[in-house]
Amino acid sequence: MRTGVWLVGARGSVATTSIVGALALRSGLTAPIGCVTELPQVRGPALPSFSDLVFGGHDPVLTPLAKRAEALAAAGVVPGRLVAALADDLAVVEDDIRPAPTGGTPAERVARVVADLADFRRRHDLDRVVVVNVSATEPVVTPHPAHADPAALAAALDGPDEVLPPSSLYAYAAFTADCPYVDFTPSTGARLPALAALAAQRGLPYAGHDGKTGETLVKSVLAPMFAMRNLQVRSWSGINLLGGGDGATLADPAANAAKVESKQRVLGETLGYHPQGDTRIDYVEELGDFKTAWDLVTFAGFLGIGMRLEFTWHGCDSALAAPLVLDLARITAAAHAAGASGPLADLAFFFKDPLDAATHSLGEQWTRLCGFVAGLHAAAGGTDAQAG
Repeated sequence: MRTGVWLVGARGSVATTSIVGALALRSGLTAPIGCVTELPQVRGPALPSFSDLVFGGHDPVLTPLAKRAEALAAAGVVPGRLVAALADDLAVVEDDIRPAPTGGTPAERVARVVADLADFRRRHDLDRVVVVNVSATEPVVTPHPAHADPAALAAALDGPDEVLPPSSLYAYAAFTADCPYVDFTPSTGARLPALAALAAQRGLPYAGHDGKTGETLVKSVLAPMFAMRNLQVRSWSGINLLGGGDGATLADPAANAAKVESKQRVLGETLGYHPQGDTRIDYVEELGDFKTAWDLVTFAGFLGIGMRLEFTWHGCDSALAAPLVLDLARITAAAHAAGASGPLADLAFFFKDPLDAATHSLGEQWTRLCGFVAGLHAAAGGTDAQAG
């Protein structure tokens, strides 16, 4: 199943790491550590193999992909030996990265994205293309009357006003081009009634939001523990320090607020109440693509005895995110092939703020994910593992 993966923000750290990783896996140069879709409970015939994935995308930055990969190697994000070994493969992907459309009305920019997607699909003889947003975090969207209805939205896009943020403009273009859409960021993406209706009309699946890679991943394990043991969480405060492009973006207060809202949702929805405390995100340029999170949890046990838990998470953001991007592209492609449409709630395992999630407990999300993918494998004709 030849599958295109169209990355919005294709020259960014997460996208570049995803591309390098997929090419290395295809060439047998690395092991699939971090790839959920290569676990025995998940892998199978419905998923496109790594050799079936073809990469392209949009980015306003014009730095060659190989140069971005070399910079990430120098920063310790990807192994330099892989970048050197994959030089020819990176050059091939470079030919499929287009400048992000600028100028004109929103409708005209949508048309250019749709044309690029159609051309990508045709040239590579792809069965389908999955659009994945890994671009910078946006501020919370300003409501607009056109967000409620596809017809009203189409009319509004013909005007000069910016009625959609970039993530939603790409979701609109993806659905118009009959492509599934995944939002790995906390941006609005397809989370508007008009876009949900358009996806339903087109019979397309979509997933999001905000990949769960670090501190929130730990929260989704610990919060259910407190709830199941009937321990009262009195406060939960976290400090996140990160550098890189994402950190620079989150130095903007509006983008920072959107990210914090996404990170905090897991606590209230898991515990059934909101403990005191908040999450703070600070940009520390020196950290580059690495991030550190420190959390302090105070809680009460039997007879009201106060206790505390602390943890520190230090990780490489792109190396944590990239395998999940590949997982989501593979599963979403399989869901599309199986005729799924609408929000893929069973992919909540991958997200901080998942669409239509029944639970934020990582264990329960894992069970739902395995059941969903097992159904895809059954529909594809078996459960025998395939080579990745």
